[in-house]
Amino acid sequence: MNRRILGLALPNIVTNITVPLLGMVDMAIVGHLSATHIGAITIGTSIFNLIYWNFGFLRMGTSGFTAQAYGAGRMDEAVKTLIRACAIALGIALTLIALQWPISLAVPVIFEGSDEVMQLALTYFFVRIWAAPATLGLYAVKGWFIGMQDSRTPMWIAIFLNCVNIAASLLFVIVLHWDIAGVALGTVLANYSGLALGIALLRKRLKQLNTTPSPLSTDHSSLSTIKEALRWADMRRFFKVNGDIFLRTVCLSAVFTFITAASGRISDEVLAVDALLLQFFTLFSYIMDGFAYAGEALVGRYIGARQGRNLRLAVRLLLLWGLALTALFTVLYALFSVQFLHIFTDAEDIIEAAGDYMGWVLAIPVCGFAAFLFDGIFVGATASRTMRNAMFVATAAFFSLYFGLKLSAGAVSEQTWNNILWLAFMVYLILRGLLQGLRVRKDIYRQAE
Repeated sequence: MNRRILGLALPNIVTNITVPLLGMVDMAIVGHLSATHIGAITIGTSIFNLIYWNFGFLRMGTSGFTAQAYGAGRMDEAVKTLIRACAIALGIALTLIALQWPISLAVPVIFEGSDEVMQLALTYFFVRIWAAPATLGLYAVKGWFIGMQDSRTPMWIAIFLNCVNIAASLLFVIVLHWDIAGVALGTVLANYSGLALGIALLRKRLKQLNTTPSPLSTDHSSLSTIKEALRWADMRRFFKVNGDIFLRTVCLSAVFTFITAASGRISDEVLAVDALLLQFFTLFSYIMDGFAYAGEALVGRYIGARQGRNLRLAVRLLLLWGLALTALFTVLYALFSVQFLHIFTDAEDIIEAAGDYMGWVLAIPVCGFAAFLFDGIFVGATASRTMRNAMFVATAAFFSLYFGLKLSAGAVSEQTWNNILWLAFMVYLILRGLLQGLRVRKDIYRQAE
């Protein structure tokens, strides 16, 4: 079982690490143009992060349903899950393209910058928005492969996509001098190249299944399969689960957006410090999400196969891996936190100020590991209602604790104010894991009985 967990988790970790490379590559290229371009690309990438993060359900919901179909030996249902996910992804993408002008009008309301910065950011936006079908389509493809117990294929797709992005952006900007539009076009080309590779690998995998007509062909039986997959009765459950995950993700976005906004209200120094401290959280999340994705695949598989013993063993071992990694990261953060901060900045005053909050960095793995792992476990079980409700409670607790303590404390120092923010964040993480953990027996184990 440990070999299965690692076989799924390690490629997912590599895939997770490649995700921020798209933004990093764009930033590295425009960083040689001007400070205005840096500001524009920062806003531009933030726009798409804000948009696409909320549609992460296309990956999570797909992996859970697919894994359960895989475990039950219903490959026809696994294929129909892929069809549903791709259809929804295409519908959302076309809606985003159709609404690109209204979305662009909201950008200056959400983000601030000079006229020149905003103009460049919108240029980037209007080019990159055309990658929406490929970006969201890849969410569905990735989720389907994970559900099929294959995390290596998404890894190779991500690596290929990033290689194309680097080459295309360098060509369009450095050689052809297409400025920030060239950066955006490079990202568009990379996403469609990744989708093309994904479709090619899908065709190969679907031929191997050999149990149902491929939805990628055009014969009559394939069209019939697509029609069956899109029946309202089946789509309704898919929408229900994904709707719960969507609401959960909205809460997640609200918390992290608020942390950045609240830090900025305290002071520019605190904003910079918290941005650095959140990098510790991001690094830990990349690792733990790899194991969470393994949980999605294995839990869904064993529920579909009604293998309760294997299900319990998988959950238990995933939590043991989480505890081991928590101990490892806590020690690493305690020993090398300053060196880690120097990777991101050489501003000694910011690094010194960050030292006042290192206790929270050490608390991140302890408070957060269960939240990550149980998210994967509950996604695999498509127990989305519990995930949603746990997130609702945790989010309400975060805001209630933050504003309650801040108002009751009255006039406080910047350090105390920021400590209140971090305390609320840790409580939020603990509650997410705790509330889901209390429901494992009823919502997870009973499904395999």
